[in-house]
Order: sequence, then C-alpha cells, then structure tokens
Amino acid sequence: MPNSHQETMTISGPTQLVEFLSGVTFFSEVSKTSLLQLCRNLKQERYEKGDSIIQKGEVGDAMYVILDGKVKVHDKDHLYIMLSEADCFGEYALIDDEPRSASVTAVKDTTLLKIGTTHFVELMSLDRGFAKGILSVLIKRHRELDIIQERLTVSKRELELANSKMTGLIDGAMDAIIMFDKNFRILLANASALDILQNEDVIQRNILFFLDEEGADMLENLVQSDESGNGKGMNTYLPKMVKVIGSMDRETLNEGTISSYGNDKDKFYTLILRNIDERIQAESKITSLTNQAQYLQEEIKELTSGYGIIAKDRSMKEVLNLVEQVAHTRATVLIQGETGTGKELVARAIHMASNRNERPLIRINCGAIPENLIESELFGHEKGAFTGATSSRKGRFLLADKGTIFLDEIGELPLALQPKLLRVIQEGEFDPVGSSTTVKVDVRIIAATHRDLLQLSNEGKFREDLYYRLNVFPIPVPALRDRGKDVCLIANQMIELFSKKLNKPAQSLTKEQERLFLNYKWPGNVRELQNLVERAIIVSQEGEIQWSSVIPNPNQSSSAEQLIDTAQVYTAEQWSEMEKDNILRALKQTEWKISGKNGAASLLGLKPTTLTSKIKALGITRPV
Repeated sequence: MPNSHQETMTISGPTQLVEFLSGVTFFSEVSKTSLLQLCRNLKQERYEKGDSIIQKGEVGDAMYVILDGKVKVHDKDHLYIMLSEADCFGEYALIDDEPRSASVTAVKDTTLLKIGTTHFVELMSLDRGFAKGILSVLIKRHRELDIIQERLTVSKRELELANSKMTGLIDGAMDAIIMFDKNFRILLANASALDILQNEDVIQRNILFFLDEEGADMLENLVQSDESGNGKGMNTYLPKMVKVIGSMDRETLNEGTISSYGNDKDKFYTLILRNIDERIQAESKITSLTNQAQYLQEEIKELTSGYGIIAKDRSMKEVLNLVEQVAHTRATVLIQGETGTGKELVARAIHMASNRNERPLIRINCGAIPENLIESELFGHEKGAFTGATSSRKGRFLLADKGTIFLDEIGELPLALQPKLLRVIQEGEFDPVGSSTTVKVDVRIIAATHRDLLQLSNEGKFREDLYYRLNVFPIPVPALRDRGKDVCLIANQMIELFSKKLNKPAQSLTKEQERLFLNYKWPGNVRELQNLVERAIIVSQEGEIQWSSVIPNPNQSSSAEQLIDTAQVYTAEQWSEMEKDNILRALKQTEWKISGKNGAASLLGLKPTTLTSKIKALGITRPV
C-alpha cells in the first residue's frame, strides 16, 4: 500500500460532494439522488508528491476521482497523460479484473475519492437511474475510445474486450440507437437501428437521408439550435414523431430522444428511436370504430327513444308508403315538415329499409354548427389547414361512406358551402379543407328542413340548382295536429316508456282524456308531446295524472304558471323536477343555445348567467 491515509468525507458535506461529482464527466448523466447513494460508501485518500497510487500489473479493485491535486499516468519514464481535478482513472477495474496497464503517481499533494468495485456493481444492479446514467456516459465514451487508444496505447486485446462489452450493451437494446457527428455522419448504429434503416452498412452515411423531409428538417433544426446554444449540450424528447424511410423504402413512424456531448470542435449526437407503427394503427382503428359506433348509438338513442314511428292515420301511412318506395333506390330525399314532427325518424326508417342498413347513418344538424366549422365537419381537413388544425380529421361524409348521411336543417347551410354539397350529390367527390386530393365517396343523402327552400331560393338565400337536386323525392311529414288519433296512440306509448324509465306508475288515457289530446293543436308537435308526458309522469301522484291541468287550454294564457293545477301543492323535489323539465324544454327548442336573441335565457325570461347557474344546480347536461 502506498503512503496514504484514509479518512471519512469532511470536505464540504454530501451536498457539495454530489455537486462536485455532477461535474465529473463519468457521472455527468447520473441523477443527484443516485450520486448521493454513491457518496455513502466513498472514501478519501491523501497522497503526497511522488507517492505511487497504482502500479502497472496490479489487479484493481476501485476507480478514482481527483478531488484536488495532479497525477501522471505513465509506464516507467514514458508519460501517457497528466490528470487533475475532476478527472478519473482506473475505471476498467469496475468491469474486469485484468492487471493495470499503466502506473499512476502523484505529481503533487493529491486528494482522491475512491469508488470500490463492489459498491459500484451493487448500485448498477439496484439503482436503475444510476445504471442508466452510467450507460449513457459509456455510450458517449464509445467514440472517445480511439482517442484513448492513441494516448494510452493500450493493447489490441484490451480495446476489443472493452468495445465488445459496450457493443453488447448497445445491441441488446430494443430501441434503435444511432450516434452521429455534427455533420450528420453516422458513427454507430445498433442492431435495431440497422433493422429500421434496412441497411447493414450505414457508418459514415448521412442520417438525414433516412428521414422524410419533415423529420430531416426537425433534426437539422435541433442540431443547429444546439450548435448555437450555451454549450451545456442537449438531452430532450423529439418534439414530434419522425418517419424513417429504409433503404428498401419501408416507412416506420418513431418517437424518440436526442442528446449531445463533446465540445465545440468535436460534438456528437445520440438518437434513440422507438417504432410506434403498430400503436398508431391500433389507435386509428379504435378511433374509427368508436366514431362509427358513437354516431350509430347516438342516432338510435336520439331518433327512436324506444317508440319509433306510429302510423294509424292515413296521412302518416302515406309517409311510410313513400319510405318503402324510395328506400331501395339511390335517390336523394328531402323530408319537409314542422319542427318536432319526427323528420329524423323518417330518415332513419329510410336508412333501415335500404340496402345500406349495415353501414352507419351519420347525422349532422346544419344549423347547430358554427359557420366557420361546418365545412370541416362535413368534409374533414388536413393538418395545418387553419388555426387550431393540429391533426388531420375525417369529415362526416367520409364516415358515412357506403352508408347514409342525414343533413338536418339543410336550409341553414351557408350559401358559400352549397356548391361543394352540390358537387358531392352530382359527382360523389369532394376536397377536404386544406387538401388538393379529391376524395371519392358513395353516400346516400337525406336532407330535412322546416323551411320553404323554394321561397329561400327565390330570395337568393338558397341555391336553386341545389334545391332541385335535393328535392328529387320529397316526403312531407304531417304535423301532429293533422294525424288524428295518432296523438293518443303516441301518448300512450310514451306514458308506458316514461313510467318504466322514471319508475312511477301511470295509467293509459281514458276516452275523456283522449278528447283533451285531440282538441289541443300541438304547436310543438311530437317533441312537445314527449316533454309534456315526461313532466306529467314526474309530477303524478300514485299513478293519477290530472291531464286537464297539464294539457294547455287554448282559451287561457300559455304561461307556465297557468299550466299547473293551482289546487295541488307540490313538494320541493317535485317543483325542482318541474323547473328542470321546463329548462330542458327551452334548451331543446333553442338547440341548447343559452344566450342571445333566440337563446333559452330569452325564452325563459332569465339572465344568461342566472340560467347557467340553474343548469349547474339542477345537474342538467347536454345529451352526447
């Protein structure tokens, strides 16, 4: 043992020692938490000028870090290198038990930190962060082995052995690891990298040649930014996915990280890539299936509500006859009728009776989507087509391919967008927003409106040619007041439905009660009937419903207060349900628009803020 003495660390405490080790190249990638674990078993050794620290031929059991002072690495009188503060030596003792290839002697009084092999190996196996940091440094030092070889003139066997161990670590990685210089020349690539590059001979080739244009630009920008930075290096995730194009033209999508090391003169980069093709394909398929299922379930829930179309009256039977006539054709259908008459149900009936019934029925309300978004909703858009378009999106026409699309409230379609719809009807094709590629679709178009489209076309508010293309097969849906006893049949079915749904008993209509339903004019049609029956079931007592107090009396004011039986006292819970139902009716009539001239707040005579508070308090949520 050379002249030295051992003592516990007392320099500046563990925190300062961790900071010191963070600046040592060998530990530069190790977290401070892991370095603190390392410091618990470090020892300090003090050597005076001329003391021998390592003798050539000895089997090492530790590596050293110079805390202060200076040492020389030599073979007798031949000097290999001088080392000073923060330099390391003896690292090979951590991975093998070979004799030392050179001697190390103190040039002046020197303090060393001794890191024992046993403790180092234990940390490598127990502390993943420590192992990852050391491995990262070793990968960076792989390129520096040539320089070390020149300076230390180590034997060929020692160099091959060290390189074999390092290559084993790199090639064992499932991710692609590619090291390149600041000129983008590949210096090292592991087996996974050679696989995605589809090339066994990539050394000294330009990494940019294996990337698509967007990926190459991104990598160039990252390297240029690092070159002009503050010299601290780079270690970051790639900001977006990168497409790798192999030598055999196979394309793969990858996510990854990039890090840099070296100095301004010699700087190198490590790119680690993970193939995510299978994940992207799975996510895309799930998204597509989810969208189709969501639309289909939404239509089933919203359009049928379990009671379908009831048609005993001649006027409605004529509608079903028209449905049967047109269902198996490709003709465009225009359904006309007042709001709430069941135009959606007629559209669904056409779809279900057609040979497209195994494909989706996609519905879109042209009056419920902002004018600046409806084109994207209908036809889709490409990434970057407009502000906020962070990814490509399929439009509803594409979702409806081989199926049916139902354009509700077609009279609200912006005039500027109507030529594009006309093109789809005539040619079966369209261009997504921001794309120059034409998309072909096979879609059955059913439109609906409560407005007079011919009058709108005469006023210049609707294209005349589009009107005639839509009006190939018109189906007028009668108002509920014109359907005779259908109103009573529908009401009885709704009573049964809501009785089960709300778990409250209710009786079918009597003859006297039916007369009340037949005498009322139903300005809100089936939708009004549904809301009225639901409210009646909610406030019913032991199955008894005072329909005379529920059905609006045309000879009285239509105010909500006069629709309530003034002789009956309601509980707080019943009153809350009535208020909730009233608000829901207003929201449905205004397509869930709260503020503005035609909003629910105006309809209810409330401030928008007051209505918003009530919506939250009553737990009202818009159906999906």
